[in-house]
Amino acid sequence: MKRRNFLSLCSAIAVVGLSGMASLAHAQLSIEISGAGASRIPIAVGTFEGENLLPRTISDVVRDDLERSGLFRRVETGPQPIPEATIPDFANWKGRGADALAVGAVGQSGGRFEARFRLYDVARAQGLEGQSYAFQADSYRDVAHRIADAIYAKLIGEPGIFSTRIAYVEKRGQQFSLVVADADGARAVAVLRSGEPIISPTWSPDGTKLAYVSFEAKKPIIYVRDIGSERRIVLANFKGSNSAPAWSPDGRRLAIVLTKDGLSQLYMVNADGSGVRRISNSSGIDTEPTFSPDGQYIYFTSDRGGAPQIYRMSANGGDAQRVTFEGGYNVSPRVSPDGKTLAYISRNNGRFQLMTMDLATQQTQVMTDSSKDESPSFAPNGRYILYATEAGGRGVLSVVSVDGKTRYRLSQQASDVREPSWGPLAR
Repeated sequence: MKRRNFLSLCSAIAVVGLSGMASLAHAQLSIEISGAGASRIPIAVGTFEGENLLPRTISDVVRDDLERSGLFRRVETGPQPIPEATIPDFANWKGRGADALAVGAVGQSGGRFEARFRLYDVARAQGLEGQSYAFQADSYRDVAHRIADAIYAKLIGEPGIFSTRIAYVEKRGQQFSLVVADADGARAVAVLRSGEPIISPTWSPDGTKLAYVSFEAKKPIIYVRDIGSERRIVLANFKGSNSAPAWSPDGRRLAIVLTKDGLSQLYMVNADGSGVRRISNSSGIDTEPTFSPDGQYIYFTSDRGGAPQIYRMSANGGDAQRVTFEGGYNVSPRVSPDGKTLAYISRNNGRFQLMTMDLATQQTQVMTDSSKDESPSFAPNGRYILYATEAGGRGVLSVVSVDGKTRYRLSQQASDVREPSWGPLAR
């Protein structure tokens, strides 16, 4: 993955030809877990009764989801199903070291399936949660992710993110694809293929649309694409560069970057492309806008002070306040869903690394030991950050928890993946 400098973020130019728009099945990302939190909840997830009827067992997906979070430690249960309708032998599971136990069953009626699960507190010998889900056989992963979300929420006390989706750009040879996948990289689908670059995908707050920049018309143009219908609109196609779309929290507006009046500056536009209004007026380059969770402020990158730094201004425009002061190069701001943490990319001794800042205390933390990090994106529960980096000469996606203890990597063997965006919580 080629490192893009600050100026190229604002004014890339290319000659393009669109080669395909159909949604096509895509090779999924593989997962490599490299770190997990020290204090993990030991949980046993039993093989579900009847799940052998499905393409893959639900219990395997649930186990993988929980383990990948870094907050759970797997307690082996063996291959035999654990009866879902029978009270567990809590003393036995306590002796095996489990603090929690999940059991389930899958039933079939005609062409429909039903999955049931129960979650138990082993130490207290009591039930905590129970749900049932009706589904088609090819939707078993959706059910598994929802079960993992329910277990996570009950034991951790915050929303699970296993049912969410991610978007990213894949480059394979000279072909670019805008890809949507499950949060674990599975079920990857290319919603757009092009012979020229696609950059800056970002999810709408309701998870139904993606805004992105395509070079198919020999210049960067911002589009908004409906994921379900594949319908798209041109959001911005002005003279010069149109780039860096960012949705407002209510989904009604986007902040974008245009050069139609000279240097790259910030503009606001309605979600249908109407009502374009300039909101920044500086003598430098302003780019990479992102909204605060309450929609009141925009954080952005600017070189107005002589070098790229992160600033904050009202979403209605006006004076901007500098946010980053450590280091001579800080770009790509993203604010956590609770508004307390800023993620960004900083150049440290020639290495481009993911950083976080506590916005209340201004304390910063280096989150990675890599050297070519890009494009941070928070998980919708705020606990994890997805970002692009490089490994073995290829672009890969990595995830790190905000406390730095949990890490895993999503990669493809024969392509570069980059420009990630983590979608909202499933509705």
